[in-house]
Amino acid sequence: MEVNEFDLNKLFCTFCRSTSLDETLGSIRSNYDILYNKIFVLYSKSNDEYICTYNVDPFNTSGELLENTILAHRKKEYNTLYTINALNSLIVKLNGGILDTRYKIEWSDYRNSILLTKNNEFKQLDTKIHKIIFLEEGLEN
Repeated sequence: MEVNEFDLNKLFCTFCRSTSLDETLGSIRSNYDILYNKIFVLYSKSNDEYICTYNVDPFNTSGELLENTILAHRKKEYNTLYTINALNSLIVKLNGGILDTRYKIEWSDYRNSILLTKNNEFKQLDTKIHKIIFLEEGLEN
Protein backbone atom coordinates (compact mmCIF):
# COMPACT_ATOMS: atom_id res chain seq x y z
CA MET A 1 0.00 0.00 0.00
CA GLU A 2 1.34 3.40 -0.97
CA VAL A 3 1.32 6.08 1.73
CA ASN A 4 1.25 9.74 0.78
CA GLU A 5 2.03 12.78 2.93
CA PHE A 6 -1.65 13.49 3.55
CA ASP A 7 -2.04 10.14 5.32
CA LEU A 8 0.69 11.20 7.73
CA ASN A 9 -0.94 14.23 9.30
CA LYS A 10 -4.03 15.13 11.24
CA LEU A 11 -6.19 18.20 10.85
CA PHE A 12 -7.15 19.67 14.22
CA CYS A 13 -9.75 22.36 14.88
CA THR A 14 -9.58 24.26 18.15
CA PHE A 15 -12.58 26.42 19.06
CA CYS A 16 -12.32 29.56 21.20
CA ARG A 17 -13.86 32.95 21.92
CA SER A 18 -12.23 36.23 20.92
CA THR A 19 -11.10 36.84 24.51
CA SER A 20 -8.96 33.69 24.47
CA LEU A 21 -7.76 33.65 20.85
CA ASP A 22 -4.17 34.76 21.57
CA GLU A 23 -3.89 32.32 24.48
CA THR A 24 -5.29 29.49 22.33
CA LEU A 25 -2.83 30.23 19.52
CA GLY A 26 0.02 30.17 22.04
CA SER A 27 -1.13 26.80 23.37
CA ILE A 28 -1.33 25.38 19.86
CA ARG A 29 2.19 26.56 19.05
CA SER A 30 3.68 25.19 22.26
CA ASN A 31 1.85 21.83 22.24
CA TYR A 32 2.13 20.73 18.62
CA ASP A 33 4.58 20.51 15.75
CA ILE A 34 2.55 22.38 13.13
CA LEU A 35 2.98 21.05 9.62
CA TYR A 36 3.19 23.48 6.70
CA ASN A 37 3.86 26.30 9.24
CA LYS A 38 0.32 27.68 8.98
CA ILE A 39 -2.61 28.12 11.30
CA PHE A 40 -5.85 29.20 9.66
CA VAL A 41 -8.11 31.17 11.98
CA LEU A 42 -11.74 30.98 10.87
CA TYR A 43 -14.64 32.92 12.32
CA SER A 44 -18.18 31.65 12.77
CA LYS A 45 -20.56 34.58 13.15
CA SER A 46 -23.51 32.38 14.18
CA ASN A 47 -21.57 31.03 17.17
CA ASP A 48 -19.42 34.13 17.66
CA GLU A 49 -16.32 31.98 17.95
CA TYR A 50 -13.01 31.37 16.26
CA ILE A 51 -11.86 28.05 14.87
CA CYS A 52 -8.11 27.57 14.61
CA THR A 53 -7.27 24.88 12.05
CA TYR A 54 -3.86 23.32 11.66
CA ASN A 55 -2.16 20.13 10.56
CA VAL A 56 -0.02 18.18 13.00
CA ASP A 57 2.37 15.28 12.68
CA PRO A 58 0.64 12.38 14.50
CA PHE A 59 4.03 10.90 15.39
CA ASN A 60 5.13 14.04 17.26
CA THR A 61 2.06 14.60 19.43
CA SER A 62 1.34 13.36 22.90
CA GLY A 63 -2.00 11.98 21.75
CA GLU A 64 -3.85 14.40 24.02
CA LEU A 65 -5.93 17.12 22.44
CA LEU A 66 -6.10 20.66 23.70
CA GLU A 67 -9.40 21.67 25.27
CA ASN A 68 -12.15 22.36 22.70
CA THR A 69 -10.22 20.58 19.94
CA ILE A 70 -11.54 18.05 17.46
CA LEU A 71 -10.05 15.96 14.68
CA ALA A 72 -11.55 16.97 11.34
CA HIS A 73 -11.38 16.21 7.65
CA ARG A 74 -11.48 18.63 4.76
CA LYS A 75 -12.83 19.04 1.26
CA LYS A 76 -10.19 21.50 0.13
CA GLU A 77 -11.89 22.68 -3.07
CA TYR A 78 -14.96 23.80 -1.08
CA ASN A 79 -13.27 25.00 2.13
CA THR A 80 -15.44 22.53 4.02
CA LEU A 81 -14.35 20.94 7.28
CA TYR A 82 -16.26 18.01 8.76
CA THR A 83 -16.15 15.24 11.32
CA ILE A 84 -16.97 11.66 10.35
CA ASN A 85 -19.98 11.72 12.71
CA ALA A 86 -21.28 14.86 11.02
CA LEU A 87 -20.78 13.36 7.57
CA ASN A 88 -22.72 10.26 8.60
CA SER A 89 -25.50 12.40 10.11
CA LEU A 90 -25.68 14.47 6.94
CA ILE A 91 -25.98 11.36 4.76
CA VAL A 92 -28.78 10.01 6.97
CA LYS A 93 -30.55 13.38 6.76
CA LEU A 94 -30.22 13.64 2.97
CA ASN A 95 -30.81 9.96 2.21
CA GLY A 96 -34.19 9.37 3.85
CA GLY A 97 -32.82 8.14 7.16
CA ILE A 98 -30.45 5.58 5.65
CA LEU A 99 -26.69 5.62 6.16
CA ASP A 100 -25.07 4.68 2.85
CA THR A 101 -21.38 5.53 2.72
CA ARG A 102 -21.55 5.55 -1.09
CA TYR A 103 -24.03 8.44 -1.02
CA LYS A 104 -22.69 11.39 -3.02
CA ILE A 105 -22.64 14.67 -1.12
CA GLU A 106 -23.09 17.87 -3.12
CA TRP A 107 -20.13 19.56 -1.41
CA SER A 108 -20.80 22.95 -3.02
CA ASP A 109 -23.87 23.20 -0.73
CA TYR A 110 -21.49 23.24 2.25
CA ARG A 111 -18.85 25.63 0.91
CA ASN A 112 -17.01 27.70 3.57
CA SER A 113 -18.45 25.82 6.51
CA ILE A 114 -17.71 23.28 9.19
CA LEU A 115 -20.03 20.30 9.65
CA LEU A 116 -20.41 19.04 13.20
CA THR A 117 -22.72 17.09 15.44
CA LYS A 118 -23.94 18.37 18.78
CA ASN A 119 -26.11 16.18 20.99
CA ASN A 120 -26.30 13.73 18.06
CA GLU A 121 -27.76 16.40 15.78
CA PHE A 122 -26.19 17.66 12.57
CA LYS A 123 -24.96 21.25 12.68
CA GLN A 124 -23.50 23.44 9.92
CA LEU A 125 -21.51 26.54 10.87
CA ASP A 126 -20.71 29.02 8.11
CA THR A 127 -17.14 30.28 8.36
CA LYS A 128 -14.88 32.91 6.89
CA ILE A 129 -11.14 33.32 7.13
CA HIS A 130 -10.23 35.75 9.90
CA LYS A 131 -6.46 35.48 9.39
CA ILE A 132 -3.70 33.10 8.41
CA ILE A 133 -0.69 32.79 10.67
CA PHE A 134 2.57 31.86 8.96
CA LEU A 135 4.68 30.39 11.77
CA GLU A 136 8.00 30.25 9.96
CA GLU A 137 8.15 33.95 9.28
CA GLY A 138 6.02 34.93 12.28
CA LEU A 139 3.77 36.87 9.90
CA GLU A 140 0.02 37.17 9.92
CA ASN A 141 -2.15 37.76 6.90
